[in-house]
Amino acid sequence: MHCYESVVNYLSSGMLLAGLLHLILHRKAQASYGRYMKPTTPTRMVPARVAWFLQEMPAFLMPLLLMHFSQQYSTTGRAILLKTFCLHYFHRSFVYSLLTRGQPFPLSVMATAGSFCLLNGFLQGHYLLHCAQFDEEWLVSYRYTIGLVVFYIGMAINVHSDYILRNLRKPKEKVYKIPAGGLFEYVSGANYFGELVEWFGYAIVTWSLPGFSIAVFSLSFIGPRAYYHHKFYKGHFKEYPRFRKALIPFIF
Repeated sequence: MHCYESVVNYLSSGMLLAGLLHLILHRKAQASYGRYMKPTTPTRMVPARVAWFLQEMPAFLMPLLLMHFSQQYSTTGRAILLKTFCLHYFHRSFVYSLLTRGQPFPLSVMATAGSFCLLNGFLQGHYLLHCAQFDEEWLVSYRYTIGLVVFYIGMAINVHSDYILRNLRKPKEKVYKIPAGGLFEYVSGANYFGELVEWFGYAIVTWSLPGFSIAVFSLSFIGPRAYYHHKFYKGHFKEYPRFRKALIPFIF
């Protein structure tokens, strides 16, 4: 398949603008789901496990479909990065979604997230399969090694932090508690921090506009949420450790 460079550039730029717009619009309030859900807002809800599975799945399936219909994709660099990208969404779709104990999602939030995952899956998959150029020197470069190491460190932090959050409450218990252990000893949003480390590692190893766009979009989207989680803990728990930091307080 031909590399549609203009489409890649438009989608990447759109993702950057969407992330920055979301950051601006949510400086004062968070999207209405989870602990920030407004009880008076009438909306159709979807169970958390179903919502996570359906919204994350497109980002996992789209690169696989593109790979299936592509005739040339088996270079080492492309294979490694495709597997790296898909690994994140495989975990989100088949592991995290089945284990989460989160609250139901508004259908509109699930649909929006699913649309983003579909576009992102196409963007990253098409770029890696048909546009990216990786030579033998790339495989032994510092950028390749550092980027992959950063990505997998971030994923380990993210997975471990999710494990801590899942085990904070007993089944069917709905009270909020202070997370402890791992990087939660230092930052309020250790799970978000881990995911951001993942995507910035991905941006380093791909050294591309699509890679940079998903990193910035993630920072703009989950960064504010981590900050408001920090404010929530400080406002609701007198015993909350004051030395802990918000994820990105410099943005606000």
